[in-house]
Amino acid sequence: MTDEEFEAFYAHSVRALVGQVYLMTGDLHEAQDVVQEAFVRAWARRSRLERDAGPEAWVRTVARRLAVSRWRRRGRATEAWRRHHGERAGTAPAPDPGTVALVAALRQLSERQRRVAVLHYVCDLSVQQVAAETGIAAGTVKSHLSRARAALAPHLVDTTASDLDLGGAP
Repeated sequence: MTDEEFEAFYAHSVRALVGQVYLMTGDLHEAQDVVQEAFVRAWARRSRLERDAGPEAWVRTVARRLAVSRWRRRGRATEAWRRHHGERAGTAPAPDPGTVALVAALRQLSERQRRVAVLHYVCDLSVQQVAAETGIAAGTVKSHLSRARAALAPHLVDTTASDLDLGGAP
């Protein structure tokens, strides 16, 4: 991928990737940070990235792995802080109510169901593409999607897809 192709790829996909990773993690600022870090890593290997080989999937996977690593580190640091200092500091204000409802509902799912649901419904990947990206069999992906829909239905009764900006972050 040339520099110009990479710049076009970045401009076209950064917003959607931040939105997708946000839905996986539930933290907008973290999603922005890990997606930017993933793009930095992609830039360093841009000559090996091919448009047809799914560079967006590569960046999304790297961003998700970075988020998991940070989450683990932060969990250990938070626990250490609580042991030594007591109460935790406040958090940033929440985004719009529709997105909050979606993220809260997604948190009710297992990590695997949440990832499969976001990849299929938000990233608009086929079952086969989700299976390839996650390393899960296609039948298992379908099973996770079915269970995720059943688990999400009671939490999102009043929320429609038109109420949510599923394509990217604000």
